[in-house]
Amino acid sequence: MPKIDGLELLKRLRSDENTRCIPVVILTSSGEDRDRIESYRLGVNSYIVKPVEFENFVRAVGEIGCYWVLLNSPPY
Repeated sequence: MPKIDGLELLKRLRSDENTRCIPVVILTSSGEDRDRIESYRLGVNSYIVKPVEFENFVRAVGEIGCYWVLLNSPPY
């Protein structure tokens, strides 16, 4: 993302009362433990390392969408 990174965006979302409860999924190329741990510390709802192969990426995005739309129960 230009200008700010995902963790900074997450900090801003969680610090604002109007956006605090929006579910946030980080879809990243980073498999680093420190990035995953920091993301959860800041309040991410899910941390997913995106697959490299296009077909696997498309499948993963579809599965993520199904989970959040069909299976997840939001707090509101």
